[in-house]
Amino acid sequence: MGCGVTKGGEFHKRYDKDGNIISVRISAAITIRAAVLIQRWYRQYVARMELRRRYTWNIFQSIEYAGQQDQIKLYNFLGYLVDNFTPSSNERNLISHIFRENEVCRDIEWERFFDYRHIEVPDIYSGPRLTFPLNADQAADLVEAFRSKQQLHSRYVLQLLGETWKLLRVLPNINRISTCHSKEITICGDLHGQLEDLLLIFYKNGMPSMEKAYVFNGDFVDRGKDSIEILLILFAFLLVYPGEVHLNRGNHEDHIINLRYGFTKEVLGKYKMHGKRILKLLQKIFSWLPLATVIDQKVLIVHGGISDTTDLALVARVDRHKYVSSLRPPKRRISHSVRASVDSDMDEDLVGSKYSILNRRRASLTYARPFPARESFQHRSLQDFSSTVARTMEEELEIRRRQAAMTRPGYSMSCRNLNTSMLSPSSSDSLDAFENVQNEWKQILDLLWSDPMIPDGCVPNEVRGGGCYWGPNVTEEFLNKHSMQLIIRSHECKQDGYEFCHNRKVLTIFSASNYYEVGSNRGAFVRLGPDLVPYFIQYQANSMTREMSVRQSLRRTEHSALKVLREQLFAHKSDLMSAFQQHDKENTGLISLSDWGSAMSQVLHLDLPWRMLRSQLITTTTDDMLDYHNWFRNLAIKEKSYEHIEQTLLDTLYKHRSTLETIFRIVDTDNSGFISFEDFRQTWKLLNAYLKMEISEESINDLVVSIDTNKDGNIDIDEFMESFRLVDKNMLERGKSLFMRRSEEYDGPQDETTNQPPQTPTNKEGGFLAPP
Repeated sequence: MGCGVTKGGEFHKRYDKDGNIISVRISAAITIRAAVLIQRWYRQYVARMELRRRYTWNIFQSIEYAGQQDQIKLYNFLGYLVDNFTPSSNERNLISHIFRENEVCRDIEWERFFDYRHIEVPDIYSGPRLTFPLNADQAADLVEAFRSKQQLHSRYVLQLLGETWKLLRVLPNINRISTCHSKEITICGDLHGQLEDLLLIFYKNGMPSMEKAYVFNGDFVDRGKDSIEILLILFAFLLVYPGEVHLNRGNHEDHIINLRYGFTKEVLGKYKMHGKRILKLLQKIFSWLPLATVIDQKVLIVHGGISDTTDLALVARVDRHKYVSSLRPPKRRISHSVRASVDSDMDEDLVGSKYSILNRRRASLTYARPFPARESFQHRSLQDFSSTVARTMEEELEIRRRQAAMTRPGYSMSCRNLNTSMLSPSSSDSLDAFENVQNEWKQILDLLWSDPMIPDGCVPNEVRGGGCYWGPNVTEEFLNKHSMQLIIRSHECKQDGYEFCHNRKVLTIFSASNYYEVGSNRGAFVRLGPDLVPYFIQYQANSMTREMSVRQSLRRTEHSALKVLREQLFAHKSDLMSAFQQHDKENTGLISLSDWGSAMSQVLHLDLPWRMLRSQLITTTTDDMLDYHNWFRNLAIKEKSYEHIEQTLLDTLYKHRSTLETIFRIVDTDNSGFISFEDFRQTWKLLNAYLKMEISEESINDLVVSIDTNKDGNIDIDEFMESFRLVDKNMLERGKSLFMRRSEEYDGPQDETTNQPPQTPTNKEGGFLAPP
């Protein structure tokens, strides 16, 4: 009868009159203990998931930023070569055209590129037909046409680009808009050629209209497959609603960056006949895009960010169209009297190069200076790279005097004339002009390339290679100086599509969902009303992600990140093997796990938690020692067999694949997709000089013979790059069957007018190493 309590006080039992237990009541203490255990387990589970998410994110981001850094290093190197090689050198002639595109030309010289009148539209064309001035219905029809995978005819593309160029030329560097004209303004971040994200934004938020204002914050192109369609849609709405649609320039609105990340290749693939003209026009249009937007005098919208020297008054005054590429200050045309004494390929002004106090790409340089150590290209950002060759004014003039005396007979007159002009009293004016150009260029570079950081201060952004990292104190000073309350920027992928930092005074907005892999991140856009309080809308453009759990999504993303990382490890196999052998003094084939991590950091230069990644990359060890030979065999990566090609050459192909493809695109001056054998050899010479290595002529000739299957004396760039693609062993059989089909198609009879190489899917970096 009654009830009793157990000895531990944890259970309350009730008995009937016969002594049988009729109920058990658990005390509050054990309930709390159980809840604590469940909470502890859940927190550990969440922590493990977050740990996996972070290192997955670090893998993708580190490889992405390393690619950007490689592109800037290559551009620095090529710029140095152009600055310091003679005009007659073959290497210089191959690449000088990408720097001539930075020249400031008269607008009338560009108008011939916009002439579309001779291009006829065939009757069988079923795509949209545009009439100008455009109206809202035509812009909406263009959206629907691209949704249906239709392509706009090149005549209308050129006409639309021409009208866009005319409008952009009258816009200020900083658009100033107000929420009083429309109740809300929508700000979108990076789209990167992902049309499905833009279409989803329009579905959720509505298309641009008089009542629906938009700011698109740069990086419309590259990586994705529909960059040109995104541009044409945005330009169309800009023409229809110039007061409601505002476009900021991003760091990818740059023809040099487009060479590496896919936009150049996309345009040439979609518009084979007029692609080169379209690209040329887009270079001009990109240079005319505004640099920033200000809402209600309180919110600054800029693609990258700011620095401790950012001055909006100076930004508002710069001639932004001079900066065709933000990676390099512009070149100006010089007076006829001076140009007459200079090689026709070298019509630069006395100012305008970051590599020299007075821009000296002149015929008087009859010899090439030795290259600096490669480290000077590898660990410098754009701002401090000039120190490799910069001199004082007096040193520069003295060197010019000596060079004039040493000039070869063929150049003696031109050098004397040039030297005389340099010694004129206007030299100090040239120096002032140079300093002004440098200040303007740095302002633009910081706006397009910078990233925020947690600590105070402002330091060069050596991770990307351009712009700076700025801290909360710089944000506070900038906002106080300009009486603002918020900076909205893009430029960085965020898992949730947006992220606040610097005490919620800097907001990053990123609109390309599934950027690294399906499920890797959400896209987002933000609305601002008259109260300027941000309201976020997040989304996933891929329907597959909505069907996956968080765990499934993370597992998929993690698998893809590790696959990309394994490919990077295999591409650096030779360097890693050398590093492992340095730790393996007795040549046992074994190294410790700590030595493995040190070697990975030393060779790959990726900011990754190697200790944390051991369990994902290393499957078997013996007494905490790693058999590194067996480890490479277990990476599940396979390379094609080329027994007749030197191993050093193969290692270079795999390791510097993207860099080599970029040089190929530069050398392919007519954008045909083909280069001659001689240009191919010169390309390897450039790569040898850049990498400070020696690859014999015989090895290069063997490579040429092996890839010229049809013996036509030309090399197809796409097929060459595809031939040296690392593949997953698990996908090898599928790849073999595809190769056999291509071989059968190639061996069969073909019409010369339709013989186009097969299109190969590219990854987000414009290469072929990303996960499928």
